[in-house]
Amino acid sequence: MSLSEATRSKIESLIASDRVVLFMKGDRAFPQCGFSARVVQMLDSLLPKYTTVDVLRAPDVREGIKEYASWPTIPQLYVDGEFLGGCDIVTELFSTGELKRKLEDAPAR
Repeated sequence: MSLSEATRSKIESLIASDRVVLFMKGDRAFPQCGFSARVVQMLDSLLPKYTTVDVLRAPDVREGIKEYASWPTIPQLYVDGEFLGGCDIVTELFSTGELKRKLEDAPAR
């Protein structure tokens, strides 16, 4: 699937909407997969506020975000517009304290 300009623009707008954006299955209050739930749990322990995008409600974003980041799985975490990774990478960053440092260093929007 080729990423359309409209979908690319929509994804870029979502990423720019907050300093921390998580593309996930479900939402923060009700994750719809274990990997999304794990990332939400880590973020909730570090941040009072961040944005989640439920890719189950937006099939264009669900497929488009994979191509946008050249990353085949969801969830996907963005901090200050930068793609950090999926569940495994975020888990590693969390366990080493690097995720906390990245979140503290991210400029407020």
